Amino acid sequence: MTRSHAMPASPFSCALDIKASLGECPQWSVAEQALYFVDINAPSLNRFDPASGTVVAMSMPSSIGCFGLRARGGFVVALRDGIWLADAQGRLERKVADAPYDPAHHRFNDGRVDRQGRFWAGVMNERRDANSGALHRLDADFVLHRVLDDMMISNGLAWSPDGRTMYHSDTPTLTVRAFPFDPATGMPGEPRVFARWNEATDRPDGAAVDSAGHYWVAFYRGGKVVELDTSGRIVREVPVPAMCPTMCAFGGADLRTLYVTSARQLRPDDELARYPQSGGVFAMRVDVPGLPEPRFAG
Repeated sequence: MTRSHAMPASPFSCALDIKASLGECPQWSVAEQALYFVDINAPSLNRFDPASGTVVAMSMPSSIGCFGLRARGGFVVALRDGIWLADAQGRLERKVADAPYDPAHHRFNDGRVDRQGRFWAGVMNERRDANSGALHRLDADFVLHRVLDDMMISNGLAWSPDGRTMYHSDTPTLTVRAFPFDPATGMPGEPRVFARWNEATDRPDGAAVDSAGHYWVAFYRGGKVVELDTSGRIVREVPVPAMCPTMCAFGGADLRTLYVTSARQLRPDDELARYPQSGGVFAMRVDVPGLPEPRFAG
């Protein structure tokens, strides 16, 4: 009997079989003990309560690439037309920054809040015909700064536990870079190659760092999550029951549940037959806890 199409054994279970088109940007709210994530294409910001299993979908008027929890409540959300503030129910309150690109073929992608309360949002070129993407930083005074450019799909943003190393990837390059980072100014220095792959399916997507400083990154089209130590050495590769996991987040009461979002957009029927929970949110227990997600100070 052939096993060529068998699903690899995985320690991940499907915590939420929501079949998102493009699930992304999971973030755990310690205060609420709930997981928030987006479906970029729906488009929606979603709240998942693992204890009750309930999901609340908050519709957005355009593609939502990423978001951050706000210190004063509600969210900061990066939509196709710009960055907005939203209340706790996801209702948009006001735009604080216009889109720094042509929204006809660019949109915000991966992003999060740093430990100083600044919101970072990357940009991707949907045409994939030029390195016209960038990484932007929104300060608490709502001034938007272009920090990095010359990329196609901004991804993999995370910081070391001490906040002095910033990780970032441009997915098509199959490379994660590490930047010395000045927490006071919010500026990265000259990067070094942290990790690089060669296979076409080794596409580093969204990531998270645990309390030991290990970098956990999802591989879009690779069907796995990879754990790297602080030197960039692969500690382990963990299969996910979906070919397109998108981003990692630590949650649970002890921050020792690793959640991973995934996508099912544009996937062939035979693949979806093998991985029917594609687009779901997966979870597994880990030994080392993550870190609480910071909140936007603006």
